[in-house]
Amino acid sequence: MDGQKAKARKFRELHRKNDPLVLFNVWDAGSAGAVAEAGAKALATSSWAVAAAHGYEDGEKMPWAEALDNIQRILSVTDLPLTVDVEGGYGDLARTVRDAISAGAVGFNLEDLDSGSKKVLPIAEQSERIRQARAAADRVVEGAFLNARTDLFLWTDPSAHTDEMLEEALKRVEAYAKSGADGFFVPGLADPEKIARLCSRSPLPVNLMSAHGETPIKTLAGLGVSRISYGPSPYLVAMKALKEAVAALV
Repeated sequence: MDGQKAKARKFRELHRKNDPLVLFNVWDAGSAGAVAEAGAKALATSSWAVAAAHGYEDGEKMPWAEALDNIQRILSVTDLPLTVDVEGGYGDLARTVRDAISAGAVGFNLEDLDSGSKKVLPIAEQSERIRQARAAADRVVEGAFLNARTDLFLWTDPSAHTDEMLEEALKRVEAYAKSGADGFFVPGLADPEKIARLCSRSPLPVNLMSAHGETPIKTLAGLGVSRISYGPSPYLVAMKALKEAVAALV
């Protein structure tokens, strides 16, 4: 486990304010190999892309056993640090986290969206889940990077994002940090001024999600972002290129 612990430490050190870690999300061993060969410093999965590539809808519709097998296959083709998207924990959060870290991952995303109601969980409930996930990960390898995701902004049009929502996010990051989270993932937040305010006040490195070619990395770095991921965008880019190549031949 010493090698995995060192890899986890390396992954943690890549989260630097104003010099963000860029994660072009992968979905299988083939895409992981391509991204690694292109010079990536670390790898991350996207649950949406993984599900789509295997014929499932997102939202834990893909059985965990298949998702875990996919993680193991990715790790068989690369030595880069890998963080995985475990969504809400697949029903048994502690087991899911233990499985992912035991397979060799050095980090994971954990969201605060209730899959049934599609509403964010109360802060106290999600904080307890983070404590459980932290303990489960540490029982395997100390130092795995727990990226606490909030869906406060993702399902609302950016034009409707308010200062009240930002203050709620700040309450959450304070609580999540105290519960053992290492990073704060805020997909959907797009307003530069709000991003800068969040980064300046967050006790944790802030992770933003961007679409391919949407917001320049330099811009997000200047706002204080520590990590940029691309979610399903790389998969969509690849599938678009594939369809265009086929269309040119038929």
